[in-house]
Amino acid sequence: MNRFRTVEVSDPRFERDGLRCVTVRGQGLAGRGDITVFVPPEADGRRDVPLVLLLHGVYGSHWAWALKGGAHRIAAAMIQSGEIPPMVIAMPSDGLSGDGSGYVRQARADYEEWIVGDVPAAVRHATSSVGDGSPWFMAGLSMGGLGALRLGARHPDRFRAVSGLSSATHLDQLRAFMEESPVWAGAPVEDADVASAILRAKRLPAIRFDCGTDDTLLEGNRTLHRTLQSAGIAHEYHEYPGGHTWEYWAGHLPETLRFFAARVG
Repeated sequence: MNRFRTVEVSDPRFERDGLRCVTVRGQGLAGRGDITVFVPPEADGRRDVPLVLLLHGVYGSHWAWALKGGAHRIAAAMIQSGEIPPMVIAMPSDGLSGDGSGYVRQARADYEEWIVGDVPAAVRHATSSVGDGSPWFMAGLSMGGLGALRLGARHPDRFRAVSGLSSATHLDQLRAFMEESPVWAGAPVEDADVASAILRAKRLPAIRFDCGTDDTLLEGNRTLHRTLQSAGIAHEYHEYPGGHTWEYWAGHLPETLRFFAARVG
């Protein structure tokens, strides 16, 4: 718990819908990092509640999944109906470098360590429901899907399952969404694509990903699916109607949460 120089947590008196905010000065970033955390009331008094990390895409920040996709309300309804067990959901910023950090290690900051190291540790300052026995899961959209699948393959000891929605499958694909050169331009990035990260891994978390049939990233997802099939790597892949939109991501977040829930025990 001494990982951070400073920790700021929102005052419960002013929180709404189970959302609280955390800002920390940690080991991965050159400065401060923000996280929105959803703590369902069903988690109160419990220990080792599952932790889900939700990663945003380019241009986004820690509030995007909650305030553009309503992820906390989707999860709350599923918890209340008994579809999924209580889960704490952490929605971090990506480090806020340029249009998007790609969640990769760079000389100026280690955006990978921010996600896999700092964020789960920071959540424990926000709620005692997450503990040493909490299973970890990670999902994301677009750039965040790339981050979830790639980082899950690189850190299978930390994440039990990962899921990507409309994922970029290679860092180079993100350039089409960016107005400026990405932070990793001209620098070597180990496992710059999802397939290489997965194929290099000695063991893997459970993997799923999906994509809309009108999405510009569809072919990359189909190629990843075929690559994993050819390599005999177990995974789930689905296609649904829709494009690269919040309507799609919010509409199909439940499948990801059910996938994680099935692997809690």
